[in-house]
Parts: sequence; C-alpha cells; structure tokens
Amino acid sequence: MNKWLITLIFVCIGTLAYAQSYRKDSLQIKVYTVINYQGSHPQKIDVTKVFCDYCNEEQIEVIKKRAWSMTYDQRYAPENRIEEGERRLALFIRIAKKDFSKLNNEEGRSR
Repeated sequence: MNKWLITLIFVCIGTLAYAQSYRKDSLQIKVYTVINYQGSHPQKIDVTKVFCDYCNEEQIEVIKKRAWSMTYDQRYAPENRIEEGERRLALFIRIAKKDFSKLNNEEGRSR
C-alpha cells in the first residue's frame, strides 16, 4: 500500500512540474479600445492604443484588427453597454510565439 501511495505522489509531482504556463510559449499584448454609443446602440469602434514595444507596423496592424474584432463581438454585452457616451475597454491578446513570428510572412497575415 505504501509503495502505491509513494508512486502516486511522485507521478503527481512530476505532472505538476511538467505543466507549462502560457508565459513560456506565448506573448500577451494589451490593447485599449473605445465603443461610442448613442441611444444604447454602438455607433463606432476605435482601437486607441497597442502596448507592444517589440512589434513592427505590420504586426501592430494585425493586432489592431484582432482587437477590433474582439470588441465588435463584445459590443452588446450587458457589462459593456451604456446609454450614451463611450465605453473604454482594455483587452489582452495572447499570441503564440511561433504565430507572432509568422505575422510578417504572407501566410501569417491571411489568417
């Protein structure tokens, strides 16, 4: 009985030690967006700021398009909807390092 318990403990510890977090194999980029509402209907979506010091212009444009699309999907969410004015959102976009390096290639842009 004790051998099985010790073996189980070592297997569990080994599994936990092998688990990877997203930080090892992906990048997290913060983006600010704004939704303008009139009469509780969204009128315009703008991407105001992309926080990426190591991105070139092409990569920033791809990230902006992804952030705009994420904001578009959330425009009618109850927590984001307001009667009049603008709703500011902070989004975090995670991109795998392999995919991020492909953003300059033609195949990476077509996704």
